Amino acid sequence: MNPSQLKETVKVRVWPGKPYPLGATWDGAGVNFALFSDHAEKVELCLFDSPEALSESVRIPLQERTNMVFHGYFPDLRPGQYYGYRVHGPYHPKKGHRFNPHKIVLDPYAKVVGRHINGGNELFGYTIGDPKEDLSFDKRDNAATAPLAVVMETAFTWGNDRPPKTPWHKTLIYELHVKGFTKLHPLVPEKLRGTFAGLASDPAVKHLKELGITAVELMPIHHHATEPHLMRKGLTNYWGYNTLSYFAPDARYASSPTASVKEFMMMVRNLHEAGIEVILDVVYNHTAEGDHLGPTLSFRGIDNLSYYRLCPEDLRCYEDFTGCGNTLNMRHPRVVQLIMDSLRYWVTEMHVDGFRFDLASTLARELYEVDKLSTFFDTIQQDPILSQVKLIAEPWDLGEGGYQVGNFPVGWAEWNGKYRDTVRRFWKGDGGAVAEFATRLCGSSDLYEKSGRRPHASINFITCHDGFTLHDLVSYSQKHNEANGEQNKDGTDLNMNWNCGAEGPTNDPAIQTLRDQQKRNFIATLFLSQGVPMLSHGDEMGRTQRGNNNGYCQDNELTWVRWNLSEREKAFLEFVKGMIQFWNDQPIFHRRDFFQGSAIRGGDVKDLSWFEPSGKEMTDEAWNASFVRCLGVRISGEGIQEVDEKGERIVGDTLFLMMNAHHEPVPFTLPPKEDDQKWERLLDTAGLEGETKMLSGGETYNLRGRSLVAFRLLEESEPS
Repeated sequence: MNPSQLKETVKVRVWPGKPYPLGATWDGAGVNFALFSDHAEKVELCLFDSPEALSESVRIPLQERTNMVFHGYFPDLRPGQYYGYRVHGPYHPKKGHRFNPHKIVLDPYAKVVGRHINGGNELFGYTIGDPKEDLSFDKRDNAATAPLAVVMETAFTWGNDRPPKTPWHKTLIYELHVKGFTKLHPLVPEKLRGTFAGLASDPAVKHLKELGITAVELMPIHHHATEPHLMRKGLTNYWGYNTLSYFAPDARYASSPTASVKEFMMMVRNLHEAGIEVILDVVYNHTAEGDHLGPTLSFRGIDNLSYYRLCPEDLRCYEDFTGCGNTLNMRHPRVVQLIMDSLRYWVTEMHVDGFRFDLASTLARELYEVDKLSTFFDTIQQDPILSQVKLIAEPWDLGEGGYQVGNFPVGWAEWNGKYRDTVRRFWKGDGGAVAEFATRLCGSSDLYEKSGRRPHASINFITCHDGFTLHDLVSYSQKHNEANGEQNKDGTDLNMNWNCGAEGPTNDPAIQTLRDQQKRNFIATLFLSQGVPMLSHGDEMGRTQRGNNNGYCQDNELTWVRWNLSEREKAFLEFVKGMIQFWNDQPIFHRRDFFQGSAIRGGDVKDLSWFEPSGKEMTDEAWNASFVRCLGVRISGEGIQEVDEKGERIVGDTLFLMMNAHHEPVPFTLPPKEDDQKWERLLDTAGLEGETKMLSGGETYNLRGRSLVAFRLLEESEPS
């Protein structure tokens, strides 16, 4: 239908309104609409009677324009109203403009997305199949299938909700997918499984509490769209890293679109009551509109030239630092405002406790190079709200110079990809890894100390959503992504994984035992390291994706957490719980300063000492030898150099850790100690419960192949 053919059948009063705030704002008496577009010539507000409506019931031009914001106030409209926009302007891709008034576009500030996108060629601004591709102009109307916004009212009773504000050095993060975590949970009511309410349910919260989790990091819950190429294969974007709306909770995780905001708030309130923080994984680097051949859903049809980074030599195309087709234009003040408004909304209105920024290096690109003093970071730093929440960067993107681990500003933590890679290399048995392994175990001071950051700047992880699960890391030597329909070409080939002797499932008891031991090595290392540990959901229960290391499009039992555990899986779950308790109980793993490797208060004992199996301290030759795969470390409980809340000095246990990544056992001599004090064994990932648990300093322990052992130094007053 041609826009000019629609007649106004309903008279709607409209007043001038205000240009701020952007979006649709209900003030108790009416609704103010405000939409930014620097280059539009005309904007029409389109009102829909329901999400099933095939076209708008009325279309009203927004006559007022202030500071490039089209606006109007409607005293007769109420919350629950469905709406979209038609934005008029030039369609000239070679000049960066892609306006098409035949297309309803979504308000970038929509708080609720009331209609899912099910595909359709009418969503594209150009004619699919035309030889001119996106240079053509499509006149088909998309009103029947376009995403629609809903005017919402934010009234919610938060009661006594308070953010837990867990200190960084005591934080344990659990990365999870809202749907995948509870979809198969037998104790969660069936109608709640896979939803915000399911995550807030007693069985789900109980599991998190029993583990000792202090913060959940939710994979993207902003309303997202599935890419056209996945739709054609009958697949969906399960992970959600394809954002359509930066303000709307994804309605697929709620009982209905209009209930999504309330149910998200209820989830946050329940988790806070359990002492668990909520961190959102956010994707401000690109949008769901893809490259120049993608659909026109929102930003592209509102002001393509302002919202996206276009190639200077060809404004038809997009600069792509994300691998997803486009990059948001962080050089435009209105784009920065959009992101900042979104972040503040999730903190102030939705009560979240922090953010993990996907491909965060993209946000720091002023021109081409990554600049940690970019507009984005400056704006965050001075913001009185956002500077006080947890900020985590995924410190890389796909552009040149995009790998920026260790280079983010003070106040930011980072996913430490070097920690992941080094720990994997060490336990895989690769040579030449001990020196860097030791550095990663101690908080990666080489990355963070010089800039004044602390050990908690390092988010330590072995696995995450992207890549193999922990079980698959020790069960597969090759990726198996055939189900994704890309001839197994997707997903990284650099996994530093080892199948322990067989590819995939096996009944060989020796291989099963070795895999369990390797998993224990990884978990023990994670919780014996300085920094902030992060678990990937289901790893504690042996979750497998059958070798698929890129499950982004698998919304099925391949990726959902399985809760019916075997006895072997139950035993591993108990081991993980025990390691987390051990981490909680030992102050030396919660240091807020880096080790110095120097004597404590003028004494003879260092805060940290590294040892060879002979019992002697590590030499430069040993650190640099490629054949060395075994080392020990003595961590002094007196070297914490911190005080508790009462101002008293913190003193913890002195521990001695031994790690052997070689396949053969190594006799390891414990450090000597005056007065023949004893060392008590607390942990052996080889599971040798019958071995001697008490040794004197200078005695030798048979450190089994591919194992980690922890001893505690007994005080003189303690019985041996």
